[in-house]
Amino acid sequence: MNFNERIKEGLLVGDGAMGTLLYQEGYDGCFEKLNVTSPEKVRAIHQQYLEAGADVIQTNTYAANSLKLSRYNLENRVDEINEQAVHIAKEAANDKAYVFGTIGGIGYIHPQEYDTEDITNSLEEQALVLLQSEVDGFLLETFYHFEELRSLVSFIRKRTDRPIVAQVTLGDIGVLQGGIPLREALVQLEDEGVDVAGLNCRMGPYHMLRSLEEVPVLEKAALCAYPNASLPNVRDGKYFYQSNPSYFGDMTEALIEQGVRLIGGCCGTTPDHVRQIRQAIDEKQLRPVTEKFVKGREASIVSVVSPSAEESLPDLSKKRKSIIVELDPPKALSQADEFMKGATALTEAGVDAVTLADNSLASSRIDNLALGSLIKQKTKGNPLLHVACRDRNMIGLQSHLLGLHTLGINDVLAITGDPAKVGDFPGATSVYDMASMDLIRLMKQLNEGISFSGKDLGAKTSFTVAAAFNANARHLDREVKRLEKKIEAGADYFMSQPVYSIEQFKQVYEATKHLPVPVYIGIMPLVSSRNAEFLHHEVPGITLSDEVRSHMAKFSSDPEASQKEGLRIAESLIDAATEYFSGIYLITPFLRYNMTVQLTNHIKEKEALTLESLR
Repeated sequence: MNFNERIKEGLLVGDGAMGTLLYQEGYDGCFEKLNVTSPEKVRAIHQQYLEAGADVIQTNTYAANSLKLSRYNLENRVDEINEQAVHIAKEAANDKAYVFGTIGGIGYIHPQEYDTEDITNSLEEQALVLLQSEVDGFLLETFYHFEELRSLVSFIRKRTDRPIVAQVTLGDIGVLQGGIPLREALVQLEDEGVDVAGLNCRMGPYHMLRSLEEVPVLEKAALCAYPNASLPNVRDGKYFYQSNPSYFGDMTEALIEQGVRLIGGCCGTTPDHVRQIRQAIDEKQLRPVTEKFVKGREASIVSVVSPSAEESLPDLSKKRKSIIVELDPPKALSQADEFMKGATALTEAGVDAVTLADNSLASSRIDNLALGSLIKQKTKGNPLLHVACRDRNMIGLQSHLLGLHTLGINDVLAITGDPAKVGDFPGATSVYDMASMDLIRLMKQLNEGISFSGKDLGAKTSFTVAAAFNANARHLDREVKRLEKKIEAGADYFMSQPVYSIEQFKQVYEATKHLPVPVYIGIMPLVSSRNAEFLHHEVPGITLSDEVRSHMAKFSSDPEASQKEGLRIAESLIDAATEYFSGIYLITPFLRYNMTVQLTNHIKEKEALTLESLR
């Protein structure tokens, strides 16, 4: 049975990442070159995916175009590398799976590196080689620039009736770079004659699912999804992804319910992920997709907090229960007024600081310096600004910090920052002139009136410097040693990732009680079961207990009840946390500041009752 007949009748499983497995084996060069130099390595990976249950495998040709191969002086070997890739994949498949020739996007990752004509010529040259091969179809993936993909689809369709799978890569939930809605892009691809249209890369299953909820079932083409394993993280200079195959299996049914008919994996996925997809599909009774409805999306914004003008946060936390609330700057200008309403409500509730992230998850947001200044002017509250090393070199960092001092903003959280690859400008460069430890040290140097370069500033800054703490670290003892080094560098206190386990509070307390500085323990209310699963499986540094996830799952079909349950869980966590910590760091989900206002009131009421009982 041919591919198009199969996908109309049921569900198909794609393979996962090729580069991830090669990277894990220590190979960090041109993966496509291995088609010629080490074909057995490529064949072995194909076989692993086939054994895991893949119905469709891709040739190892994602970057086998002249422009990308030129980085390795291989631009004259496009034919050889592509032809050999097809031979390897066909041999591995042995007519038991479909082999699709893969072509990856070029433009927009480095928008100034190549001109449009060179990109078009390079992609068409590769396409011609694959058109002359025995591939069963074509899989076009990781295209940030929609016109680049649309043009290539048109070029291939004019030359063959073999199946075409075309996948865009999103800039944000439900939208491509340049503001093109996902639904519009997929309809245009359908009009160009693709057989399967969908999305891949950059996002994990959670955000990909949210994007597809806005897309109606296409009239002619099937839908596909190849999510990343999670958001990437960096350890010892190397990228890695959450190990979450079972989560992929759980999310497969939700993707199917959105009409997806071909499901595979992109960056970070392995044969274990594909095996879970296969199992979920085999267990799933295929349902009609004609009743799929388009759902609205909810804004994905987080909240933050800062300290009091009279005293520094570390001093406050020793005297009473002090509260920092995170209120993340919004991505959209239309949400600026709502953000300020939230900052005002939190200040009136009595929080000690409203903290503002610095383009969290490497996604561009309204500048936290501008919003912090407005908070100080209009609410009389205390802004606590995150400063990330990712976006500024040492010149920019010093300039930014001197600007903060000039505006009277003296409370800062020093962070290294998520890699630019994670965010909505994947072609952007992560600067990383320094890491958080260096930034802490240099801010303390500014407090001595000395610039980064050693010059006299003519006056001293007065920064109180917070540092980040992963309270969910697998090896808590190692994390605490890092905290000790940050204290040596000058950290005045710590703000932790959200913790969702009462037992973990006790462990963190025992591990940190010897530290001479306060720890603000992180608590973030959950809004839904899906939100809980996303945080647990896809966000580095956050782990939810099975008990919490189970409680949220009970209310998965009732949004209002889900939010109430999220607040109930957060209040119980707060009650436990205040037994060990005098500093609480509340993180506002999706700009829902009413939730953190309620939790702030809960903390203050609990403290008032405690004081009353002592009189």
